[in-house]
Amino acid sequence: MPSSRYSLAALLASSTLVLNGCGVLPYGAQSPAPVVSRAGGGGMANTAANINDKANDVVLFALGLIETGYRFGGKNPEAGLDCSGMVSYVYQKSVDMRLAGSAADLARQGKPVPVAQLRPGDLVFFNTRNKSYSHVGIYIGDDRFVHAPSSRGKVRTESLKNSWFAARFEEGRTYLE
Repeated sequence: MPSSRYSLAALLASSTLVLNGCGVLPYGAQSPAPVVSRAGGGGMANTAANINDKANDVVLFALGLIETGYRFGGKNPEAGLDCSGMVSYVYQKSVDMRLAGSAADLARQGKPVPVAQLRPGDLVFFNTRNKSYSHVGIYIGDDRFVHAPSSRGKVRTESLKNSWFAARFEEGRTYLE
């Protein structure tokens, strides 16, 4: 279907522009100096840049799955995805990291992050069925996340400030450190 390929390409291109801020600095602003590691690699600057690159890869890959169908237990886009299947698929394909299991299983991994310190690529967990860690999404920045909800049956973005999700938010966790 050419139109669906086109819309995915357009979505990825526009997402890249949004995430990168179009690469344009305000008039009169100075471009930051490039980060150079005198240690020849492995320095803190390279580690931070690597984490940011991985986070961008996770976010862009997750955004590319928007409108993918929901399927309970689904682990790939062709068959449909559930929330933990989407997270596992995104992390495996985008940064070659194996995260497996239910949302509750994923919550036992990673490092807790306060909501005010969430970064793109972190996972956000919710109590959606009167059961802790029953839903998971990928934080993309600006208080938004990508997830595969069963309601309305498609991968989509939501706001953490949405009253329904805000009341059910449990915690964020980082996996890219």
